[in-house]
Amino acid sequence: MNITKTTTDAPLSKADATALILAAKAAHGLTWEAIAEGIGMSPVWTTSAALGMNSMPPEKAQALVALLDLPAAVVPALVAFPTKVWDQAVPTDPAIYRLYEIVGVYGETLKEIIQEKFGDGIMSAIDFTMHVDKVEDPKGDRVKITMNGKFLPYKAW
Repeated sequence: MNITKTTTDAPLSKADATALILAAKAAHGLTWEAIAEGIGMSPVWTTSAALGMNSMPPEKAQALVALLDLPAAVVPALVAFPTKVWDQAVPTDPAIYRLYEIVGVYGETLKEIIQEKFGDGIMSAIDFTMHVDKVEDPKGDRVKITMNGKFLPYKAW
């Protein structure tokens, strides 16, 4: 089943491109890990860009479109700069909610420790990498999320 051949080459929104990507991913039976490897990028970044929260360099967008056999109209949507806005309501998806809960419970703690170690500033989400790993444990497998962001001090002028 190739759903991509019934689409138009008219300009697509990031949401439209994401829908096509998700359908093609399922149709091809691919994981985000395999897609990321296929375009030479990390799984977290690739997934985020495919879901519309980052822009792809043109060559990576073209590689993704070729890998998933998508219409050429997906490339400009992937390359377009995103508007990073999300629903301001508390998320209800359990996996997303738990991350939201972690920030709610530990956000001020993280801020205090970051500022104690680095000074008055923030961790960048622009100069940033993230990895998600599975850690096997006899009591139940564990999720390990590693976030690595550049420290950006606040400036006084």
